[in-house]
Amino acid sequence: MAASVLIVEDEAAIREMVAMGLGRAGFEARHAETAEDAEAAIKEGVPDLILLDWMLPGRSGVDLARKLRKDPLFKDVPIIMLTARGEEEDRIRGLDVGADDYITKPFSPRELVARIRAVLRRTNPAAGDEPVRVDGLELDPVSHRVSAHDRTLNLGPTEFRLLHFLMTHPERVFTRGQLLDNVWGTNVYVEERTVDVHVRRLRKGLSDSGHDRLVQTVRGTGYRFSNKL
Repeated sequence: MAASVLIVEDEAAIREMVAMGLGRAGFEARHAETAEDAEAAIKEGVPDLILLDWMLPGRSGVDLARKLRKDPLFKDVPIIMLTARGEEEDRIRGLDVGADDYITKPFSPRELVARIRAVLRRTNPAAGDEPVRVDGLELDPVSHRVSAHDRTLNLGPTEFRLLHFLMTHPERVFTRGQLLDNVWGTNVYVEERTVDVHVRRLRKGLSDSGHDRLVQTVRGTGYRFSNKL
């Protein structure tokens, strides 16, 4: 599934330019014009990264970053500050409140995309762009495709995220609660048996190629991804 980026910027022209560049690079872009709009958007669905303008109408981006870093639900969401402020003191202030990076306007879309990818690799290695391959099964996080021996497999978005997480953490056993936190998110409240439903769907999607055997049940604990019997 494409990484989602929340663009918090009150200037429409900049929002549109950034969204277009991110879309071309394979990201899912969402928009917010104020800190209040951004908070509402984050609560609806936590993005993989936030592009946060320093100067916003009403509450500033710095204040929002500081608030997010104090919230246990959102404190780990990566933040890149967008601003016209280029002085060293301002950069330090932005980083001190919890920003992961800082980019000064004007900037090129290519530079911004490179910064986003670098921050995502640094903060969440499993969210990188590199395809994952195990025993002829390949998952490409950029194109959102799964294939087995060069034949495309059809998986739903949740099954894709579940497979991506398991493939990037092989041989580790995860409880249903851990899978809910890492695949669905800590702010989504669903029953643990939901995991079982999606594991069954994932196995069904992998069954034609025989790769369903890689998603193993560990009785009394949870699930693991392994090519060992």
